[in-house]
Amino acid sequence: EIMDMSFAIQALSAQFLALNKGKLAADVVAVPKDIDEAVARRKLKAMGVEIDTLSRAQADYLGK
Repeated sequence: EIMDMSFAIQALSAQFLALNKGKLAADVVAVPKDIDEAVARRKLKAMGVEIDTLSRAQADYLGK
């Protein structure tokens, strides 16, 4: 279960790099948050798990 997520992130990151060739600095590039979250959402959906939203108290605690 871990490797499928790792491979998905690698594949989508490679696609991101290819689509943004010439636009990125010659440096280590972090996985974009939207890619990371999309893979997580797909995995959770495949497992039948839903993500709820933060309550106001939780958001306040996290400073969001």
